[in-house]
Amino acid sequence: MVSGNEKKAEKELELFAKNIINDIHSMNPPKFKTAARTRSNIIYDDKKGYLTLGDAVEERNFINVAQTKKFMQSIAIASKCHKFIKENLHTSIRGLFYQLKYALGEDVDENIFNEQAESNPLIEDIEASLNLKREDLNLNANRKGVLAGNVRIVDKFGGEKIEIDGSKTGRSGWAIPSDVDNDIEFVDVKAKYVLIVEKDALWQRLNEDQFWKKDNCILITPQGQAARGTRRLIRKLADMKLPIYVFNDGDAWGWYIYWTIKTGSMNLAYISKDIATPEARFIGVTMSDIEKYEFLKKMTLKATDVDLKRAQEMLQYSWINKHKEWVEELKKVLKTKLKLEQDTLQGPRLTFVDDYIKDKISRKDYLP
Repeated sequence: MVSGNEKKAEKELELFAKNIINDIHSMNPPKFKTAARTRSNIIYDDKKGYLTLGDAVEERNFINVAQTKKFMQSIAIASKCHKFIKENLHTSIRGLFYQLKYALGEDVDENIFNEQAESNPLIEDIEASLNLKREDLNLNANRKGVLAGNVRIVDKFGGEKIEIDGSKTGRSGWAIPSDVDNDIEFVDVKAKYVLIVEKDALWQRLNEDQFWKKDNCILITPQGQAARGTRRLIRKLADMKLPIYVFNDGDAWGWYIYWTIKTGSMNLAYISKDIATPEARFIGVTMSDIEKYEFLKKMTLKATDVDLKRAQEMLQYSWINKHKEWVEELKKVLKTKLKLEQDTLQGPRLTFVDDYIKDKISRKDYLP
């Protein structure tokens, strides 16, 4: 069964093809426009609170010799995605590449695609041009992320309607798919808030304690950098008016993960409205924790050159340096040349991390 988003994608693809056919019939050069995804066209929208694309557009024109092959490749991708939707079948962007890795003809020693590096940016062209997500085109991204908590999920998959209870997923949790929009519904959400835990090992520690049950929350780990599906899920939960708290390392990687959840990332600025969560708050670990928890003074690590460089860069970003709390945090890192891992909170006792999180949230002790 085709979902509403997929039906929209099907119609957009058909209109895309119709416009190109009309160009041909009108003796005009076949062409289409897409938002420019250059760094100079990526802006921070202060009102919306996330990175987005500016007004600059790029034209893909068939008769432009420099663009002819890419134009043809884009049409081939659009055609395949339309076929996937009609057949109600899904594949990965790698699968799409192999679907199109064939010769142009018996007498033409040239493939449509030779490397996946050719097809990936053209998929993004189509997403940006048609204002769609690749998941609506029946293209799956890597699945990464796990959830547990007081929420039920209705998943219409493979012709069956499956109900998943997030409170009864045991030690493994529910693996978050790349597409959390089409044929998936989140119902009976009883949690008070959402807690994002950077590392899977810490998520397992909290899950073993049934922290999500004791404090009535939804516990998610992106298992490092958050994949598209996980970021989209966080956005959907925020739309349900659930507070979003992020619990990461106090280093370059932890900061990066947080800010991609909060404001989106430059390479995905064209879909930030669907995957960015400006409401998110960073509960730690932070440099100020060293002053509040005595044992942490012995748990610090030496900040690497990468950590220090990243801290310096972050101070230059307008969407970060407008928050005095973050300016102070980053300056402390640069001054002390220290960092903290979230794992250090297991120092006093393994369950201390539970108390830390509850204490931080109850006192609203977090960074914007």
